[in-house]
Amino acid sequence: MKVDVLKIDGSKSGETVELEKDIFEIEPNDHVIYLAVKAYLANQRQGTHKTKERNEVRGGGRKPWRQKGRGTARAGTIRSPLWVGGGRVFGPKPHKYTQKLNKKVKQLARKSALSIKTKNNQLLVVEDFDFDTPKTKQMIELLKSLNVAGKKTLILTNGTKNNVYRSSNNIEKVKVLEAYKASAYDLLNNQILILQKSAVEDIKNTFTN
Repeated sequence: MKVDVLKIDGSKSGETVELEKDIFEIEPNDHVIYLAVKAYLANQRQGTHKTKERNEVRGGGRKPWRQKGRGTARAGTIRSPLWVGGGRVFGPKPHKYTQKLNKKVKQLARKSALSIKTKNNQLLVVEDFDFDTPKTKQMIELLKSLNVAGKKTLILTNGTKNNVYRSSNNIEKVKVLEAYKASAYDLLNNQILILQKSAVEDIKNTFTN
């Protein structure tokens, strides 16, 4: 599939780029996408949540009242889970949420995500660009020229381009990533996917290496 390469002013450059059919035009696998997104979100969790159980709460070493004769329920400690200030029953404990997927599943999920973007006309290919200095104004002008200003946008670059990355930091809904780092979640979590021309080749290489 051939698509036009746009200039940063939004006009056509006269060039086209070939999008591999087995990457950008496959039948999306919804279940694999679900697995990849679920694993990605699970792996973002720190798992440091913790509440104190009965043996960890301070105090309660003395029996609050005698066992019999008061007409009230028996009590052995003021730190019982039944009391205010007591320990918590079955509270959360620190643990890992890490989920692993094999390489083929990850690749299929990414291909499915790219195919969805292509099918829904949410993918643009732009000529390679960089900024001399980090300037938010330059990035805003570029987005306006491409008619994507205000939309949730992911820009995939060919290699690390710090000035492009830093120029987008203060713009809401805009994210810049190296093409080879984009996960299925990143590829789907936007309204518009912008690829630099050389990034198309970078994406192709991630599936062949």
